[in-house]
Amino acid sequence: MGYTDKKRIRILAYLCLLSVALNAQSSHKPPDMVTQQNKTYRITMSKNREYAEKYAEYAMEQMRRYGIPASVTLAQGILESASGQSELSRKGNNHFGIKATKGWIQDGGKYLIYTDDKPNEKFCQYASVGDSYEHHSRFLRENSRYAKCFQLSPDDYKGWTTTIANAGYASNAGYAKSLQSLIEKNNLQKYDQMVMAEMRAQGRQFGTATNPRSTTGSEVQANTTNQPIATKKEEKQYFFPLRRDEFMLITSPFGMRKDPMDRSRQQMHKGIDIQTKHEAVLATEDRGKVVAVNHNTNTGGGKSVTVEYDREDGSKYQCVYMHLDSINVKVGDTVNAAQQLGISGNTGTRTTGEHLHFGVKSISADGTKRDIDPAAYLAEIAQRGNLQQKALYKGNDLIAKYKVENPINTDAGNTINTNTATNIDANMSPDDWMKKLLSSEDSGVSMSNGDPVIDMAIQLFTSLMMLAVQIDNKNEDEKMEAATDAAVNKVINISSLVPTMKSCTIAVSENGMATLTMNNGQQQFSHVLTNAETSRLSQALNDSGLSQESKQQRVAAIINSIVISQQVSQNYNQAIENQETEQLMRR
Repeated sequence: MGYTDKKRIRILAYLCLLSVALNAQSSHKPPDMVTQQNKTYRITMSKNREYAEKYAEYAMEQMRRYGIPASVTLAQGILESASGQSELSRKGNNHFGIKATKGWIQDGGKYLIYTDDKPNEKFCQYASVGDSYEHHSRFLRENSRYAKCFQLSPDDYKGWTTTIANAGYASNAGYAKSLQSLIEKNNLQKYDQMVMAEMRAQGRQFGTATNPRSTTGSEVQANTTNQPIATKKEEKQYFFPLRRDEFMLITSPFGMRKDPMDRSRQQMHKGIDIQTKHEAVLATEDRGKVVAVNHNTNTGGGKSVTVEYDREDGSKYQCVYMHLDSINVKVGDTVNAAQQLGISGNTGTRTTGEHLHFGVKSISADGTKRDIDPAAYLAEIAQRGNLQQKALYKGNDLIAKYKVENPINTDAGNTINTNTATNIDANMSPDDWMKKLLSSEDSGVSMSNGDPVIDMAIQLFTSLMMLAVQIDNKNEDEKMEAATDAAVNKVINISSLVPTMKSCTIAVSENGMATLTMNNGQQQFSHVLTNAETSRLSQALNDSGLSQESKQQRVAAIINSIVISQQVSQNYNQAIENQETEQLMRR
């Protein structure tokens, strides 16, 4: 082979290598390029991080509400919206490429026309990026395809990305790996760790009920400070002093009342009493300061904690928790909403049973202090934090009368309105109220339901109470109070139903056993009702064809027959005992 041939071969080899290199370059998209909706965008690592910093709080909020890793939400946002540069994200705040369904459009949802997989497709349009993040979470939560995701831990980003990809979120076979790469290269998992640490420290649970949206309709600005995201003002969280799904049971409201330690005296009650069952008491706002702690049980309020919260106008609120069993904080501690302060109890010299006394002082900028109705304070934080729980007293919501139609969403001043009175549950009957207390875990006095024996006991208990208060000619307010007392104490006085008795009460235990205690003036009997006796009483009480007078007569007859049976039994036992005593004396 001559020189010319060798040279020609070298040139051909070079050209082949060059061709391969050029083909590889044209077919391989650099790692900083993202194709989305038929367009290719150059996304630098700084753009990814900028996006993550800007929208991290939205993703963290969704993690608290739905348990979806913040890292996964951010990675999907980066990938689906090209870090916020795609047309859908710029024009419609749509960061996740979610298409508008018929249901979305029928419900009045706005949409954009855009060509993606098919020409002129409809995509959801949102008022804010926050709404896009919320809809993305609901899209995953409410779609059965992604049900397996919610069996994973909120900080398992690899499990989540794999499961989302397997469920068909995107057609790209490498979707999970793309998300994981974005998460790891931009350290997005740090936001998962922040939320997990926050939830553990504050004793909070994931879920929409306990984590309301705090960024609805507003834009989150990029976090350019070195402060943790959770310390930003607009993200302040609020919570009620007890964890409840629907309501707190108030057994004594703010204002004048009979002194529970001396019923002959009147007393100004500077707080509200909430029924509890040895449970966690919680801080109501972020960035509260513990200003007082009392461990002395030989005081009126027993063990107590006082937490202070600042307002922008220089005023403050002080919330005090009394009669605690134990305390978890010390003076000087900073606490956040839903953080556990202690455990409810029955300590102190002025208490008649376990409950939480919750009091609130308003301190003006000039230092003037005054006790205010805690229901007014709860109304304010309920509106700031979009809290839906109620504070029910005799079936009525104490918070409702303090709520305003258009609350001010700042920390300046007091936004409550004391001129509006609305009782949301005003139409609830005493019978319904008592059943609600006995069946709901929120009341703190509930009984296990679903068991036929317990259900029958509850039905008997409520029916006897209703007949007794009607015969006693109690007004509606007195009936609601009697229903509350009966549910809390699990005892009702039915002496009016059995006039031949000096006293007669019926108590129901946690296992559904009803105990009748009777005193005829000569003897006192206690008798656990049999299923047959319970059934007979229930039939008489629930017979719609009987008048109240007839029901009373039947109940009295059943109870008197029980008394006679008990007397015969006692007399028989006494006779046997006397006979045995005589026989012993003869020996």
